[in-house]
Amino acid sequence: MRFDFVPGGNSTIGVEWELALVDAQSLELVPRAQRVLDGVDDPKSGPIRREYLTDMIELVTGVHHRVDEAMDELRGHLQQVNALAGDDTRLLGAGAHPTSLAADQEHFDFWRYNVVAERNAYWGRQMAIFGTHIHVGINHRDKALPITYGLARFSPYFIALTASSPYWEGADSGYASQRTMVFQQLPTNGLPYPMDTWDQFEHYATELEAAGMITTPNEIRWDVRPSTFGTIENRVLDSVPTFAELAAMTALTQCLAEYMSRELDDGRAIARLPMWFMKENKWRAARYGLDTEVVTPRVGQKLRPMREGILDWLNRLEPIAAELHCADELAFVNDLLEHGPSYLRQRAAGGPAQALRQLVDETGADRPAWG
Repeated sequence: MRFDFVPGGNSTIGVEWELALVDAQSLELVPRAQRVLDGVDDPKSGPIRREYLTDMIELVTGVHHRVDEAMDELRGHLQQVNALAGDDTRLLGAGAHPTSLAADQEHFDFWRYNVVAERNAYWGRQMAIFGTHIHVGINHRDKALPITYGLARFSPYFIALTASSPYWEGADSGYASQRTMVFQQLPTNGLPYPMDTWDQFEHYATELEAAGMITTPNEIRWDVRPSTFGTIENRVLDSVPTFAELAAMTALTQCLAEYMSRELDDGRAIARLPMWFMKENKWRAARYGLDTEVVTPRVGQKLRPMREGILDWLNRLEPIAAELHCADELAFVNDLLEHGPSYLRQRAAGGPAQALRQLVDETGADRPAWG
């Protein structure tokens, strides 16, 4: 299977933000996406798009060099969606709705969505989940697969910092990110496999096609994957409610990718972990959020508190963030470490109903309302 990767502008960014639609009174999920989509010019490939469920929409930016410019564009799209959705509808940015029943939600009648629903049966009916996808430009095809696997090594950091789905159908799941656990049930989802060359990736895609697992390359739904746009797409994040969180994760993705690109330019290999440790780290982050230890490639100290590891990388990335004009956005990660990502704020609110109200109030705000 051919998969054309046209190199993009190095470290350019684009953001895809999935949001749920809820009734303004009950705050339960409502199938009003079509109302919004009827008011936009191109609901398939424009900045406001249809997604899997009839109670969700996706906001998509163009290509940007700066995080603040991407956030400004998203603010404009959000304002338009709010106007189209009407006074009886609110938006919610979270990995999952805290109380609505997943199987009660309907998907759009579209061939690709129909395949997902039919093929995955029970799990296809549980896909009432919402994520954030961040694209970062790569300037050479030979870098794509090393950076894909390299960026996936940081999946536990992204999961923990964006985890916003502790509640599922009115109960505490015990996980910081229930979305992570649900989403990985689908075939071709999950962590990327370690590959070094583009030929390896095309061979992999060809074998999946021959086995009837995929019909197009974008059905390879890795947590981090190369894209036909000449980017690496970081897909492991829960949807988040505030622009500060969204900007921080965009900055972290951009800076890490630029760091790895420079490592390759200088002839150095990107540090790797075996797949079994990658899977363990991902599970630990989904289960415990920031309050866990992760396995690292460091010599002599394999286990490290996640918070300590994040702080170390924030310091290491500071010069790159300054060059990319996203130092302030990256620094907000420190606030999340101090005051807590969404899953901690939701649990502190007191329960699923209180968490739901908090999420609706926070969605579209500049910063979280620290309690």
